[in-house]
Amino acid sequence: MMKIEKYSIGVGDRFAHQARAQLRACLMAAEAGREVIPVWNKSNREHNIVGSEPASVRAAADDAVRALGWTKPYHVDADHINLDTVDRFIGPSDFFTIDVAHFIGRPAAQAAVEDFLAGHPELIATLMIAGIDRPFTTTRESVAQIAGKYLYAVQEAARIYRHIADRKGEGAFITEVSMDETDSPQTPPELLVILAAIAQEKIPIQTIAPKFTGRFNKGVDYVGDLKQFTIELEGDLAVIAHAIRQYGLPESLKLSVHSGSDKFSIYGAISRATAKFGAGVHLKTAGTTWLEELIGLAEAGPGGLALAKEVYAKAYENAQALCEPYASVIDIAFEKLPSPAQVQNWTAAEYTGALRHDQACRQFDQNVRQLLHVGFKVAAKMGDRYLRMLEECEESISRNVTSNLFARHIEPLFLAHSAPAIARG
Repeated sequence: MMKIEKYSIGVGDRFAHQARAQLRACLMAAEAGREVIPVWNKSNREHNIVGSEPASVRAAADDAVRALGWTKPYHVDADHINLDTVDRFIGPSDFFTIDVAHFIGRPAAQAAVEDFLAGHPELIATLMIAGIDRPFTTTRESVAQIAGKYLYAVQEAARIYRHIADRKGEGAFITEVSMDETDSPQTPPELLVILAAIAQEKIPIQTIAPKFTGRFNKGVDYVGDLKQFTIELEGDLAVIAHAIRQYGLPESLKLSVHSGSDKFSIYGAISRATAKFGAGVHLKTAGTTWLEELIGLAEAGPGGLALAKEVYAKAYENAQALCEPYASVIDIAFEKLPSPAQVQNWTAAEYTGALRHDQACRQFDQNVRQLLHVGFKVAAKMGDRYLRMLEECEESISRNVTSNLFARHIEPLFLAHSAPAIARG
């Protein structure tokens, strides 16, 4: 079976020009003594907006690997797919993020719930899980309620998994199940029921993306209670380790943190917790690379700066339409956005100061950053004019992409801690 490595990072590349720059950051991690595997991810929605096909992600990844002599594993993720969208990803992808969050709460057949309860008497008990300070007690009624909420979603994940397996073959790809885009975080008993159901459906899951407390807005830092996030994170890691032992799930099963780019305030908690549990983690990033393209354009010279300002102006003019699909994951104070006329007068340093995610910089503007994060459709409409400028400004852009990914993401998350681990077996 294809096996996910312990540490991996999902790297988005809207326009398929930054794969080499992204891979250089992973090479830097390897030089620093930590193997961090790149997983190039791009969703169906992003392909439709840009006008690309999944094969372009594979081509860019393969080219980067050849050019830089990368000899370690790497993967291409069909991000947030379902039965309606998966087929176009079957050929080029070897990592599938099966998104079933919108099926949570849809009731499973009562007979299926009863069969699940009959097959899992161990879930109805007072459970003590290593790594969780206090035991929790479940009843038949509480487990039935959890199964009623999540079982249909797991059954849908199984349908999608089998659809992929029928076409690619068992063991030829990595399976992730995503349940993060829902209203409330899963409790330890809920996650345990979910994993038991996944095992019952014989899905060889290797990463799972649960919901965490707080807001994971696009392109900016985490907003929420860090202490509560840490409690939930450690609870999830403990339950995953328990479920691997209890249900024979793959030993490589690990946590996946979605919308993880730029969530700097939680990287320390993730690093400490994974070291404590001896666990791996997959961090999924996306638009942070596209924003570094704009920063690189602005720094490269007058032509790049003019194009970067044009992207802002058109994003400002079309803000409502651009933001609507992302309403639940952005929080923009529109009245505080600078006008295009103001931005037109900015120097390169002022533009990059507003956009670069440096919270110590007084010019940093998270409203500008969030608007431009969802504004890649503007660049897509520019077509070859934007792509030619990427090539002209490649040195400046690639330097920013690599530095951002390594210094702001990989280093604090994957290189910071190496504490003794809680036993997993």
